[in-house]
Amino acid sequence: MNAAEPAPALGAVPRTDTRALCLSGGGYRAMLFHAGALWRLNELGWLPKLDRISSVSGGSIAAGVLAKHWNDLAFDPHTGVAPSFPDTVAAQLIDLAGRTIDVWAVLRGLLSFKPIGDQVARAYRRRLFDKRTLQDLPDHPRFVINATNLQSGALWRFSKPFMADWRVGQVVRPDVLLAVAVAASSAFPPVLSPVSLRLAPGAVVGFDDDPVPALHLPPYTTRAILSDGGVYDNLGLQTATQCHTVLVSDGGAALKDAPRPRRCWPLQLLRVLDVVDNQVRALRKEHLIDDYQDPGARGRAGTYWGIRSQIADYHVSDPLPAPPARVAELATTPTRLAKLPLERRRRLVNWGYAIADAGMRKWVVPATPAPPPPAFPFPGEGV
Repeated sequence: MNAAEPAPALGAVPRTDTRALCLSGGGYRAMLFHAGALWRLNELGWLPKLDRISSVSGGSIAAGVLAKHWNDLAFDPHTGVAPSFPDTVAAQLIDLAGRTIDVWAVLRGLLSFKPIGDQVARAYRRRLFDKRTLQDLPDHPRFVINATNLQSGALWRFSKPFMADWRVGQVVRPDVLLAVAVAASSAFPPVLSPVSLRLAPGAVVGFDDDPVPALHLPPYTTRAILSDGGVYDNLGLQTATQCHTVLVSDGGAALKDAPRPRRCWPLQLLRVLDVVDNQVRALRKEHLIDDYQDPGARGRAGTYWGIRSQIADYHVSDPLPAPPARVAELATTPTRLAKLPLERRRRLVNWGYAIADAGMRKWVVPATPAPPPPAFPFPGEGV
């Protein structure tokens, strides 16, 4: 980690021969979509090939559960497949989406006069992560859970070796609860944001090449005020800039047209946030596609798939059936941490599985063709 790592231009830093998976934000919608994508990556033997898993918001819930189970998945040394994935990682994510977290977190926060973000962390701790901390993450791959520092306007990254903001400094080997890191990453503004993280005196230090960053002073070094990672980067790409091969799973919703935008300030603010989020994602996606298409030094390998993609655009043999109307309906699932019907949960998993399969077979494993999957994870629901 160094102060130059968060370069604003995605192609501005040298590539290393490493592989990253980026999981976008989008509440339970994105979490389940990513669960399906991870399911297919597991079948293709690609999970243990990853060097970094970078996530924001709803993607961080999926990444956190994957990290929790990683050391117990028992990947086959020859195929790279973990047979227990469906009954551990996928099952826990599908079960979580059958429970409402956001409404209860807001109500408990209002009634107890305690931060709503703390209530979200409490729910994650109870439902998913218990007392696990960042030090319980696997050494490899590097899991990076991203939030946004509202004080500095920069990315705040949680990982096992350090948590850091390049303008403030880093905390080496942090013992922060995994539930707190995921809650900060998924603190959707304005309702679930912010999460306030108290920093021990002297815990924040500089970097090797920048011992005293610009904001290395109180209150920046005593408390971090964090919001959803998607505020800064809703694709989770920033911490994968140095990786040559990047797989991107995008569960972000489409921006709906608003012929009569609300004039009252709170509702107008929500609309403005949606526009900003849409533009940030669009610009990062544009840079990513340019990098995929660049044969020069700044080019990269990999593939992108999104919840609004069309499977026919990947031109693979025997794709799983994904009617555009059904896909469009799934993409309208609200960006919430609110209970979803079991059928929709399974359809979102199926869709992530199908489109990740198409992206991988088209752009990542065409030289050693993988056979098409015989069926969806949940054949009865389809997409």
